[in-house]
Amino acid sequence: MRCAVVGHIEWVEFARVQALPEPGTIVHATETWQEPAGGGAVIARQIARLAGGCVFFTSLGDDEIGRESARRLTELGLTMEIQDAGRPSRRAWTHVDAAGERTITLLSEKLLPRGPLPLDDFDCVFFVSGDAAALHSAHRSPFVAATTRERPTLLEARVPLDLLVGSLNDAGETYEGDVEARTIVLTDGSRGGLANGRRYEAAKLPGPIEDTYGAGDSFSAALCFALARGDALTDALDLATRAGAAVITGRGPYSVQLTG
Repeated sequence: MRCAVVGHIEWVEFARVQALPEPGTIVHATETWQEPAGGGAVIARQIARLAGGCVFFTSLGDDEIGRESARRLTELGLTMEIQDAGRPSRRAWTHVDAAGERTITLLSEKLLPRGPLPLDDFDCVFFVSGDAAALHSAHRSPFVAATTRERPTLLEARVPLDLLVGSLNDAGETYEGDVEARTIVLTDGSRGGLANGRRYEAAKLPGPIEDTYGAGDSFSAALCFALARGDALTDALDLATRAGAAVITGRGPYSVQLTG
């Protein structure tokens, strides 16, 4: 199955701390690391792990961070299709506290891939972010997925969706009922969520919580892959919840992403 993701990247500097800093205080990191991440990169890599490959259409600056992001994501198994954004690559800071919860500070706006894009020959396309023309390029794909994060673009493009993923508790990912999709899944963290209005349960964690960064995006990616290959919704949710649970037990979004 040929899979593509259209979306953004941010270079993320992670710091593990005991607790988030209170105003006026100083906290000390016990561990730090850096990765090219963001919703587009995490979803593309999880799909690549399941499908054996993924083409990632994205936008980066012509700078050291952009070049290192492309190198690292290629190393992780992605085929990169990169547009020059004409401005610096996006950066972010993420604190990971003692409970594994992540808190993200974004330092600039998303660099959006712009269409038209050569998406005609893909079996599934996950639109994470981009302009309306980029989303229009996916309309002939047999399976198109998106998230509620990009609601204004979804409303502008009006491309029929096979899967829309949102959240019951994240203010930036709520479902307003004005985007139509064949399958609508609203996540609710450790409580599972709703799939076409019916409750599903979260998967058991395969180990202790290390870092929650990337759990939701890995869930969405696995759900898209499974539905696109023809799995029943219950089976697709089983794979997706296991993918989300797996990521939580590793450092960063890539170390333990599910392979099947």
